[in-house]
Amino acid sequence: MESLGIIAGKGAYPRELAESARKQGVERIFVTAFKGETDPVIESYADEVQWMYVGQLGPFVEAYQGSGVRQAVMAGQISPKNLFNLRFDKAMRDMLGRLERKNADTIFSAIAEELAKVGVELTDASLFMESTMPAPGTLTARAFTGQEGRDADYGYEVARSCCAMNIGQTVVVKEGTILAVEAFEGTDAAIKRAGKLGGDGAVVVKMAGRTHDMRFDIPVVGLRTLKSMKKAGATALAVEAGRTVLLEREAVIQQADDMKIAIEARTLDA
Repeated sequence: MESLGIIAGKGAYPRELAESARKQGVERIFVTAFKGETDPVIESYADEVQWMYVGQLGPFVEAYQGSGVRQAVMAGQISPKNLFNLRFDKAMRDMLGRLERKNADTIFSAIAEELAKVGVELTDASLFMESTMPAPGTLTARAFTGQEGRDADYGYEVARSCCAMNIGQTVVVKEGTILAVEAFEGTDAAIKRAGKLGGDGAVVVKMAGRTHDMRFDIPVVGLRTLKSMKKAGATALAVEAGRTVLLEREAVIQQADDMKIAIEARTLDA
């Protein structure tokens, strides 16, 4: 691929994607970054970065129209509250006004349609990130206990139903009780809420739905996830093998071992 566009949100994902794409032969990396969201370190990994505010759909589409890029990837989260607390430009207001339901799937699908109008295809968020997506098995020194395994089973069952309804990707379980289901607040806030309710010993389960659009909102876990788990007293993390991005993988596994948190990846039935 000659060039790649990265729609860069929070965290390490945009940087890791840029690094991986470059190693795999991408010659030019063009980034749209968001003030107050994107880590400025992305400047060191891209050939061109255009900064803008979240909610400015017009300048965003115009940036890609003149970029020469034909494929783009969404990488990194945008703070959910921004969809309600920012001033949108007219293009964004008009787009949101056409949506009967407003969730990650509908909003980002609409943005993908706007990009398509200027000849840019929004591709799977896992592009160039295959090495970060774990195969089935225990990733940490400690395996799940029997109770953690049973809670993970239950969590996957509930998470599958939640994903099917576009509610969220994360469920937190303790001893057969659902403590929290992720909604629009995001994974870290759901984990924090679970910790306040149930205390130590919970299992965090994260997966993508069977009909999940992997172009955006792909399941991602990283050091920030572990930090939230530690604060909440959660002891185990269950993710879907081959469909979850493990950011800064080696550092995450080392940190999990230090925290005595078990991580398991599992292949799930369709």
